[in-house]
Amino acid sequence: MSGSVQVIVLAGGSSRRFGSDKLAALLPDGRSVLGHCLAGMPSGWPLVVVGPSRVVPEAVAGRVSWVRESPPGGGPLAGIAAGLEAVGSDVVCVVPGDAPRAGEVLALLVAELDGDVSVSAAVLSDGEGRANPVLAAYRTDDLRRALPDSTAGVPARTLLSLPHVEVRAAFEVRDVDTPEDLDAMTRKS
Repeated sequence: MSGSVQVIVLAGGSSRRFGSDKLAALLPDGRSVLGHCLAGMPSGWPLVVVGPSRVVPEAVAGRVSWVRESPPGGGPLAGIAAGLEAVGSDVVCVVPGDAPRAGEVLALLVAELDGDVSVSAAVLSDGEGRANPVLAAYRTDDLRRALPDSTAGVPARTLLSLPHVEVRAAFEVRDVDTPEDLDAMTRKS
């Protein structure tokens, strides 16, 4: 697998602010939030989904493997650590499963990472100084070394201590945290 790119999709959260399973919520295209996210991943890139096993779009089912973070619900960094155990590529992208359009920016992030050998990560930024370490491309070995021994409950922002470049996309990549977020996406579709 060396030389390729794999994607860790974080899908183990509790959806507290949403009030029910946000990853199962349906978008106007009839797919779930997670299903839309997975279907939008770059073709051919293996997907490691961290969370409880679910039904996924048939078009990507052959590329998906499932792992669980320890402890379940341990947070994004615990999810990344669990996903990394199934990764054998030189570069790994991390995306939140509640961001339906996340896959559309991964090629850009990987290109930025490839273009600057002095950095360990290319991290999506909203352009207002807020870098998102769970929507990023990482050099896999650097990411492994950056993880603390105990990852449960540790903020994912600690990954921003890695040398990184912040990248802006041509559009805003939004996630679904609340029913209002889902409504806003539905109106824009």
